[in-house]
Amino acid sequence: MKYRQDKYGNQISQLGYGCMRFTKKGGSTDYEKAESEVLRAIELGVNYFDTAYIYPGNEECLGKILANNHVREKINIATKLPQYMIKTKAAIDKTFEEELRRLRTDYIDYYLMHMFTDIQEWENIKALGIEDWIKEHKANGSIRQIGFSYHGDTDMFLKILDAYDWDFCQIQYNYMDEHSQAGRKGLMAAAKKGIPVIIMEPLRGGKLVNQLPEEALTLMRDSERAYSAAEWGLRWLWDQPEVSCILSGMNSMEMVEENIRIASEVEAGQFTESDFELIENVKSIIRQKEKVGCTGCRYCMPCPKGVDIPGIFHYYNLTALQKKSSARFEFARNLGIRQEPVFASQCIGCGKCEKHCPQHINIREKLKEADRELRPLPYKIGIDIARRFMVGKR
Repeated sequence: MKYRQDKYGNQISQLGYGCMRFTKKGGSTDYEKAESEVLRAIELGVNYFDTAYIYPGNEECLGKILANNHVREKINIATKLPQYMIKTKAAIDKTFEEELRRLRTDYIDYYLMHMFTDIQEWENIKALGIEDWIKEHKANGSIRQIGFSYHGDTDMFLKILDAYDWDFCQIQYNYMDEHSQAGRKGLMAAAKKGIPVIIMEPLRGGKLVNQLPEEALTLMRDSERAYSAAEWGLRWLWDQPEVSCILSGMNSMEMVEENIRIASEVEAGQFTESDFELIENVKSIIRQKEKVGCTGCRYCMPCPKGVDIPGIFHYYNLTALQKKSSARFEFARNLGIRQEPVFASQCIGCGKCEKHCPQHINIREKLKEADRELRPLPYKIGIDIARRFMVGKR
């Protein structure tokens, strides 16, 4: 296993174990299977394990594995405070103490504010005294490092990044999300501040393996390197020195062995011009199926009415590349519950965006199409309810 350094010079394995996808059996986590896979990963050098309060049975399972096998001190635990559920200082304490009990430990190595999408979410929990709470828990050793995980656009990520002296952060990033969510710009901004970046969804939950067009898979298989789709995606990420650790939701022994093999071979800077060219060709093949040719350049922004044009087009395109329900969920989670609404229905047809679009997209018409696809009536109702619950309390 190869390692990269965190903010304080500690070695973390460049492959992390995403525990969210432990195998289920009869509605609960298959403990024996998860135990064998986790222990093999530890044996082969993985030392970063990621879980969260809201992953059903996840913290309990990981804690039991570590305690039963006396390996807690060999690894780093990353778990998360569900800040979107927190309304009082007492709730912060209660949640954290419950997590310690579940994980059978008295400290968390890497503790995250879970799933920020808007700077206002940080302001809300800051108003409850989270900064003093963090200071207290870092001082008594129950939290070693503090960070946040993020789903949202680049501009909001940069605001959150600058809002506190973070020790690390976690973003969704892969070759298809290179310029969406926090994106490469966010990755580089974090690295410039010396903040390690943990990568989630490196293969978009397997979609960059299982849902690639056959033409793209053939291109990868027939290349000189003959890497699998998964290996191409992971190596593209590890080629970037700004990437500290990649989380993989490993739920088979074969996946554990294969991912660790790759992580033990790869180093930053190994990609050649032909490797980058292949990835760009794969992206071009994928984009042929897209609904709108938006590159995410953001020349159309800002919209005078607050519409997140590239964000909406990103999720509209995903409806052609994966299950519509999955794309709609991502849209609702990442854009739908922002503090200030960013929906296509806010467009007044001024045309300012179209004057600046290098791709000459008929943005006004495409926004109408996107809104119909992303927010059919049941989803529109669901987003409205979620906004009342999550945004209304801000």
